[in-house]
Amino acid sequence: MATDNRNPEIRKDAINNRFVILSPARSRRPSDFKSKPQSKSDSNPSSGAQPQCPFCAGNEHQCAPEIFRVLEDDSMSDWKVRVIENLYPALSRRIEVKSELQEYRQANGTAGEVSLGGFGSHDVVIESPVHSVHLPDLSPAGVAVVLLAYKKRIEQICVDESIRYVQVFKNHGASAGASMSHSHSQILALPVVPTTASARLDSMKEYHNQTGRCSLCDIQKDKLLIDESTHFISIAPFASTFPFETWIVPRHHSSHYHELNEDKAIDLGGLLKLTLLKLSLQLNDPPYNFMIHTSPLQVTSSQLPYTHWYIQIVPQLSTIGGFEMGTGCYINPVFPEDAAKILREVEVSKKE
Repeated sequence: MATDNRNPEIRKDAINNRFVILSPARSRRPSDFKSKPQSKSDSNPSSGAQPQCPFCAGNEHQCAPEIFRVLEDDSMSDWKVRVIENLYPALSRRIEVKSELQEYRQANGTAGEVSLGGFGSHDVVIESPVHSVHLPDLSPAGVAVVLLAYKKRIEQICVDESIRYVQVFKNHGASAGASMSHSHSQILALPVVPTTASARLDSMKEYHNQTGRCSLCDIQKDKLLIDESTHFISIAPFASTFPFETWIVPRHHSSHYHELNEDKAIDLGGLLKLTLLKLSLQLNDPPYNFMIHTSPLQVTSSQLPYTHWYIQIVPQLSTIGGFEMGTGCYINPVFPEDAAKILREVEVSKKE
């Protein structure tokens, strides 16, 4: 039975222009939230190289073509991070598909029902050559290597004017969508701006028109702040869609993720590592998704003052049902102020 006597609230997420119902009566105490134990292959793969795993060092020949790799210092063969094509891509890199896309745009535009060539790219970022090493196991500088690999790949993608949006995401655990237990993330380059990104842009524009300020620069921190570093903060967002949802936001206004430099990447690497460790310790190593929400590649100069990128981390602790599907309004049983307080108080040892 629930022990929280607070009344439910309906809050509006001013960044994404959506409503959330916060209903503590539908949950246990917030501090009781734990992920169900995962299978061994998801949560604790055995150490060392796995002969059957194409992402492990020594098995590179089993993978789809490599785009680039980040080498170990003073090494021509050992690598830290590899970026490869996805063996089962959602979009096609083929030139003929790109031609179909361009022909459609010239002839029809995008009004009404639309069908256009599925041109784009779908890449995999292998975060470590070692099977048992996950992202929060790396040092802040090691996490930064992964973050800078995202940046480099986005900069490569930007050269193609057909691409309008790039989504970086990571699925950890089978129930969060990971098909491989070896730690990796993915990058999808799209020829369209997805609806959620367009809605976010419109909502941030509306806030800017009303206030003259960026909604993420103005984001509430009182009682919602979890941790902070020199260049970033981690918070439980005011209208959290999911229990223990966490955002990492640049302190200073920045429209595009690929504006990240090396110093800021190391700073972000430390805060991202800390955040993932806290979620793992508090919630029993839950499956999770993290997404980098950046701005469309072709924003205009007038849009830059109100576009601001951030990272969203969502532990998979609950399921969605018909109400959420039908309305787009989610029911979150944990008030973000409670989640922030709990995560602030999680102690992470220096060894972790």
